[in-house]
Amino acid sequence: MDFDVVVIGGGPGGYVAAIKSAQLGQKVACIEFDSNEDKKIKLGGHV
Repeated sequence: MDFDVVVIGGGPGGYVAAIKSAQLGQKVACIEFDSNEDKKIKLGGHV
């Protein structure tokens, strides 16, 4: 997987940065820590 932008955290600043980067044509990955019991890292992307 190749991304132009990797955003760490999907909080207010992170999701705005991810959306704007995608709107500007960048390939974006957003990585978010899941605070549920499984404690897994979640990865979402826009290619």
